[in-house]
Amino acid sequence: MGILNVTPDSFFDGGRYAALEGAVVRAWEIRAEGADVLDLGGESTRPGAKPVTEREEIDRTIPVIQRLMAEQYPLPISLDTSRASVAEAGLAAGAVIINDVTGGTREPAILRHVERAGAAVVLMHMRGTPQTMQSKTHYGDVVGEVVGRLEELCGLASAAGIPSESQAVDPGIGFAKTAEDSLALCANLAAFARLGRPLLLGASRKSFLGKIFGHEGDERLFGSLAVAAYGALQGAQIVRVHDVRGTRAHLDVTMALADASEGLPVPPHPA
Repeated sequence: MGILNVTPDSFFDGGRYAALEGAVVRAWEIRAEGADVLDLGGESTRPGAKPVTEREEIDRTIPVIQRLMAEQYPLPISLDTSRASVAEAGLAAGAVIINDVTGGTREPAILRHVERAGAAVVLMHMRGTPQTMQSKTHYGDVVGEVVGRLEELCGLASAAGIPSESQAVDPGIGFAKTAEDSLALCANLAAFARLGRPLLLGASRKSFLGKIFGHEGDERLFGSLAVAAYGALQGAQIVRVHDVRGTRAHLDVTMALADASEGLPVPPHPA
């Protein structure tokens, strides 16, 4: 899943693709670099980020989706939003996945829009809001508590009529988590298999890599690649990343090695 933030203030790429033309060009680059899904976001959720209005979020994202659909963009488009109205507009424009950092709890009507559109949803774990979440990092057992909460969120999505096969879960690396919590979650992704949903891992270039390992700036790519590969080996079916080309190559080699270790044939390189 390749990240495209059309925001001025996202933590890594804020402002790079805020204009429509630049966003569309980057979307096609993400496809060429080997992504399977495009994740488009119009509101930063980094710690301390200021909320934007519903109108701003719609104006940033919907024209991009409309333009890509007009250009017959081949990748499924995921819209990263927690607002029901933005999700409704995005699904009408052509998005097929809603990636909600609040797991459908900020505006529960978002789940009804997903169900009515026959779309898929990513349910992420977070406490509080981007403005308050870093004060809500107290856990007795971070892995067990995150798994338990995601199980509850899956139940809410199912109650809204969304089939389990159309739900994915995300442990929310860095969202109401200390650096040590984030590392523990990345190290124990196998615990999420009990949920019976595809697991999305979003650790790309996040701050825990700096706080624990001292990786800053472009050096965070190195840790991001390691986490993506380790996560895939533990069963993460989706990795949400900024650096698509490097991650694609890293994962291709990692998974080929895993297959070879089990005596499975190495798949041919895609054309």
